[in-house]
Amino acid sequence: MGSSTRESTYNYKVVRQFAVMTVIWGIVGMLVGVLIAAQLAWPQLNFDTAWLSFGRLRPLHTNAVIFAFGGSALFATSYYVVQRTCQTRLFSDALAAFTFWGWNAIIVSAVFTLPLGITTGKEYAELEWPIDIAITLIWVAYAINFFGTIAIRKVKHIYVANWFYGAFILAVALLHVVNSAEVPVTMWKSYSAYAGVQDAMVQWWYGHNAVGFFLTAGFLGMMYYFVPKQAERPVYSYRLSIVHFWALIFTYMWAGPHHLHYTALPDWTQSLGMVFSLILLAPSWGGMINGIMTLSGAWHKLRDDPILKFLIVSLSFYGMSTFEGPMMAIKTVNSLSHYTDWTVGHVHSGALGWVGFISIGSIYYLLPRVFGRTTMYSVPAINLHFWIATIGVVLYIAAMWIAGVMQGLMWRATNADGTLTYTFVEGVKATYPYFVIRVCGGVLYLSGMILMGWNMAKTIAGAQPVDARIPAVAAHAH
Repeated sequence: MGSSTRESTYNYKVVRQFAVMTVIWGIVGMLVGVLIAAQLAWPQLNFDTAWLSFGRLRPLHTNAVIFAFGGSALFATSYYVVQRTCQTRLFSDALAAFTFWGWNAIIVSAVFTLPLGITTGKEYAELEWPIDIAITLIWVAYAINFFGTIAIRKVKHIYVANWFYGAFILAVALLHVVNSAEVPVTMWKSYSAYAGVQDAMVQWWYGHNAVGFFLTAGFLGMMYYFVPKQAERPVYSYRLSIVHFWALIFTYMWAGPHHLHYTALPDWTQSLGMVFSLILLAPSWGGMINGIMTLSGAWHKLRDDPILKFLIVSLSFYGMSTFEGPMMAIKTVNSLSHYTDWTVGHVHSGALGWVGFISIGSIYYLLPRVFGRTTMYSVPAINLHFWIATIGVVLYIAAMWIAGVMQGLMWRATNADGTLTYTFVEGVKATYPYFVIRVCGGVLYLSGMILMGWNMAKTIAGAQPVDARIPAVAAHAH
């Protein structure tokens, strides 16, 4: 590509690559999720094989859906949004290619190491130290490319979506480096630099902020770009978006201890985590309201625009999850919900409903545009995807809510003489039907992703990938 062409067009190649991998990794990650959900209902599905056991596959599932599916969606959309809103090409094509191939190499390494039991045992940070170093290198390249693009922007203003993407990139770098401080013993074994309760505290500072920055701030960047674009309406309140941004990123950092209620963590730390979790409700709902109110005067578009359905319903799930989270952080509620499947339901209303739906909607928006099509191959298929995915999420989270509250009540029930009313195994037995319902919900959600894969393949087939031209007037825009 000649330098003049390079300077006059956006780099959509890396956007295309990550967009396609979002769908592929989504299918893989959710397939593993359905398998392990089925194993809880029918344990024989581990086939008496160590590397197919729940304990080995569960971290593979979480890493695949968060970092492979979610991560690819974040790379694809942030690279697209930062170019479009800054009206300039990516800072470096080479760094963009490096992040794509490097990130996927890391995911493939996870696919091999986790089923073999090579793990640090830290939730959402299971990958061992050589992979951790590789993640750091790729993340630095990503940060240089993203902030470098903002530095060379042709527009004076930095659009709010880029603030959220930028906060996500910086915070995840900090979280990863601090939590992954470890002492290597062999090539594939290390021990955490922290011990005991400090290790737990650092882990959940990381773990909850992986939710707060990787799975929230980054996807809010998506929301602030793709909802207004698809609705063809300006953001409801730009002022609210700025307040939302600063309040959210300040408050989220302190909420981690709510994962450690009733543990050896000092009581004051637990209370601090609880208070900040409750405060977090305000900025979270501010963002949700801002997104949904962007549809003012355009509500009729929901009738026949399935992409908009995905984007708006994702905000409903975001609002629901960010009400539920602070509520579960209250110690008295937590005494019931802790260690139960209610927590699993909460995580998945956020993961499937908010992260999944906003990603799916954004990728449906992107694919035709970067592959030179006017629309996806089949719009009715997008509509079908929306409905089976929605039913799948509702089945999943309703089953887990009921199971979780039931488990909490059964575990704390006592007889007149103070002995426990139920044995643990009776609680497991009572949960069985809900495990089966969860599998059905998961199968529906996975079916929707497979349908999306088919729709994507048909859209790409015979398409001419395009790199849109950068507006010539960009230099004068303010």
